Amino acid sequence: MSMGKIIVAGSIAYDHIMEFPGYFSELIIADRIDKLNISFLVKSLKKVRGGSAPNIAYNLALTGQKAEILGTAGADFESYRQWLEEIGVGTGLVRIREDDFTASCFINTDLSGNQITGFYPGAMAYDEKISMLDIPMDDVSIVVIAPTEPAAMSRWCDELQRIGIPYLYDAGMQIPRLEPEDLAKGILGARIVIFNEYEYAMMRKKTGLTMGDILARAELAVITLGERGSELWTKDGRVTVPAAKPVRVVDPTGAGDAYRAGLLKGYFEGASLEKMGKYASVTAVYAIEHLGATEHRYTLDEFYARYRENFE
Repeated sequence: MSMGKIIVAGSIAYDHIMEFPGYFSELIIADRIDKLNISFLVKSLKKVRGGSAPNIAYNLALTGQKAEILGTAGADFESYRQWLEEIGVGTGLVRIREDDFTASCFINTDLSGNQITGFYPGAMAYDEKISMLDIPMDDVSIVVIAPTEPAAMSRWCDELQRIGIPYLYDAGMQIPRLEPEDLAKGILGARIVIFNEYEYAMMRKKTGLTMGDILARAELAVITLGERGSELWTKDGRVTVPAAKPVRVVDPTGAGDAYRAGLLKGYFEGASLEKMGKYASVTAVYAIEHLGATEHRYTLDEFYARYRENFE
């Protein structure tokens, strides 16, 4: 399968990652949830580069794929831009809002890996002003539609369908905010769709779509299952792939974004479903071994060695 550039359209953000040295469940009283007023004293705080678009593009670059991000950032983006360019991710499609900050995500993780997240959209709120019709698509193999403002995601899906450019649809955390008809249209127009198991359940409830409905239109559907691995579905059936084994578990943030890069690596190599899933498991495991979504590094030789350690 020919491989050109991958455009990753989504949020551009800074992540503020906190570790809570306890369990949220011990502090939240179920029958008082309507009066919730609680503070968490965290053990650590780290500000790292994040956002769905750079997270995915960073991992695409690690796996040898040509990626460019599309989205809107604030006046504080310049150092982030320089870092992305240095690792081989294109930033020429990023729009800058000088009067606002880049979006910021605040993630608190407890000892069980449960997370409580707050998000300030900042410049990301202007993503809907970007049109895919203005983007040169001559050498684009696929566009990844990753979580950002719902209006932008819906617009981009509509425009890509109109001009016949394939896309991977990753509604993710925006499933609750997307209108049912927009969510369904985005899914049914995609070449590849991906959810975690909770997102898939939310999507089913919101749209009524079944896996059969999705596979009547999409080439590939994926459901990630955390430490249990992932399921890859086509019209011909389902393959279940185990997760790769981590050296240590530090932070689950960004594992899903890393998974998408490995999946696309396998897809464009023409790999089997099983091998696609195994590639994705390896890229994901690197992410959870570090604090932050883009703090891990590896060479392609190291990637293939890790693949062999886990699956051969």
